[in-house]
Amino acid sequence: MSTLKICILASSSSGNCTFVGNGRTRILIDAGLSRKQTFERLAAIGESPDALDAIVVTHEHSDHVAGLPALIKKLKIPVYLSRLMAPAIDWGDCPARVETFQAGSRITIGDMHVDTFTIPHDAADPVGVCVELGGVRAGFVTDLGYVPDSIKMHLRGVEFLLLESNHDLEMLKVGPYPWAVKQRVMGRKGHLSNDVASEFILEDLDGSVKTLVLGHLSEYNNHPEIARLAANQALGRRGLGARLVVAEPRRQTEIFEL
Repeated sequence: MSTLKICILASSSSGNCTFVGNGRTRILIDAGLSRKQTFERLAAIGESPDALDAIVVTHEHSDHVAGLPALIKKLKIPVYLSRLMAPAIDWGDCPARVETFQAGSRITIGDMHVDTFTIPHDAADPVGVCVELGGVRAGFVTDLGYVPDSIKMHLRGVEFLLLESNHDLEMLKVGPYPWAVKQRVMGRKGHLSNDVASEFILEDLDGSVKTLVLGHLSEYNNHPEIARLAANQALGRRGLGARLVVAEPRRQTEIFEL
């Protein structure tokens, strides 16, 4: 069976981009870094940008697509995004190879299957994704205000999960954001707090998860150790042995192999 290689190149409001690949197929999930940063971080894990097969976009917010036009212009690879999301992307003068899908459908890229599912976020048609290769599944779900039952269903059976743990509620309340932004972040189409992420771990995290990565941490309203402590406590109460990793803002993670 082929090994699934995953590296979260960036995960925060400053930029989001994840590499997923094996010996034959290589994709990016989101492209929120500059082309230079993306290429440098791929090189750091021994991957060539020229070997990429596609980019899958979860939604059109700038921290997920800021580098997309420049990447596409250089690499000329297809971009997969939902049918309703496509008109919200500003391609500039870049002639993109756009492949649209209906949120909730399965995409096949090389020998990878990418299952998409709708998430509650204030974007045109945002999705989370699960990547499957040879019976191994990895889930990627950030930028959502809460975790509905439909998402819990899609995450069953994953061995690897990137889960949002965006903010500490008290830090957000006293933090520097304007009140309107705070309300957005806390809303049903905003971002998961440490408490809500931990509640999901305590009540609904599938026992199949071997590696749990907390991502999309706010640089102003959270701290990696606060998020880690809350999640660790939830894992302990469940008696789960999943390895916990925190993806710190502006830093790429280690390489995970499934």
